[in-house]
Amino acid sequence: MSAVLPSGGAAAAPRKAASMGVWGAAWKRFRGDRVGMVSLGIVLAFVLLVVASAAGLVASGWQKEVGVPNAPPTLVGPRAATADTTAIAVPTGPNVDISDIDPLAPRYKEWDAATAKYKTVETPRAETLPFGGDRLGRDVLAKAIKGAEVSIMVGVLAALAATLLGTVLGAFGGFYGGRVGDALEWLYNVFTSIPNILLIFTFAAVLNRADAIVPKGIWSIVVILALTGWTGIYRLVRGEFLKHSVRDYVRSAEAIGASNASRIFRHILPNVSHVVLVQLSIHVVSFIKAEVILSYLGLGVAVDQVSWGSMLAEAQSELILGHWWQLAAATLFMAVFVTAFSLFTDALRDALDPKLRGLE
Repeated sequence: MSAVLPSGGAAAAPRKAASMGVWGAAWKRFRGDRVGMVSLGIVLAFVLLVVASAAGLVASGWQKEVGVPNAPPTLVGPRAATADTTAIAVPTGPNVDISDIDPLAPRYKEWDAATAKYKTVETPRAETLPFGGDRLGRDVLAKAIKGAEVSIMVGVLAALAATLLGTVLGAFGGFYGGRVGDALEWLYNVFTSIPNILLIFTFAAVLNRADAIVPKGIWSIVVILALTGWTGIYRLVRGEFLKHSVRDYVRSAEAIGASNASRIFRHILPNVSHVVLVQLSIHVVSFIKAEVILSYLGLGVAVDQVSWGSMLAEAQSELILGHWWQLAAATLFMAVFVTAFSLFTDALRDALDPKLRGLE
C-alpha cells in the first residue's frame, strides 16, 4: 500500500530542533559543572543572609553587650573562675555620726533613697556565646553576619559602578577612536601609571575628610573602589569594540541607517556582554578584599558600623591575650564566601566562553 501523503503531495520535512540561544547554552554548560553549582548555592545563601540582615531579621542587635567581656565560644566552654583580688573590704559596725564636721551628713540617707529609685537593673550576661564575644561582650556571630552585609554590599555596589564606568568609556574609546579614543587612552594611562594601592589611599584620604561631599562609610568606599577599578574593564571592552566595530553585522547596521548609539548598545554590546559579566564577578571578589584592607587600616567603614575588616582590626589586640574567636569568625566567613564566589566566577567564565558554543 502506498503511504498517504499530506496535502501538497510531498512528505512533511522533520522540524529542526529550536536553538537554545547563547544564554540557554551557557546555562546548560553551567549546570553540568558540579563545583560551579555548589558555589552558586553558597553564594545565594550569603545573599539571603545579607538581605535578612539588611531587613533586620538577623543580627539586628549586634551592638548589644549580651555576654561577658571576651566570652569564649560555647564549644570551648566558660572560663575557669579566678579569685578576685581587687575586691575592697566593706567596714562593719555602726555608722559614725559625722554631723559635727560635715553639715551635709544628715542628707546622705535621703539622697541614697532618692538615687535608689533611678538605679538600672543590669541584664545578666552569658558566660559563653556560639562563636564567642568581643572585648565588650558583643556576639561575634552577629558581628560576622552584619559584617558580611557591609562587605558584600560594598563589593557588589563598587563592582557595578566600576563595571558601568569602564564599559561606557571602553565602548566610546573603541567605537569612536580618533580624539575621543586618544583622550580616554590618556586618562587610562594616567590612572594605570600610579600604583593601585597608592591611588586607593589617596582617594581615601580625600574622601574621608570631614568636609568631603561623600560621607565616610559605605558610599565613600564604593566611590574609592569604583574610581580606581575601572581601568581593567575599560581595556578589555575597548579591545572588544575595536574588533567588533569593523565586522559585517555592524557595517550592515550602519548601511541601513542605524545610529551610533544603536550600533554601540544594541548590536555590539550584547556580543561582548560575556566579557563584562565575567569582569563584574571578578571585581566583586577583589573589591571585597580591598574593603577589608581599608577597614583594617581605619580608612573604611565608620566607627558605628562593622565589617570583616574592622573585625580583623579589633581581633589583632584580642589575639595577644589569647582570644582568637573573633579572628576565626571573620576569617571563616570571608574565606567561605570569597572561595565560593571565585569558583562560581571560574565556572561562569567557562560557561560563557564563545569558543565552546560550537560544541553544543
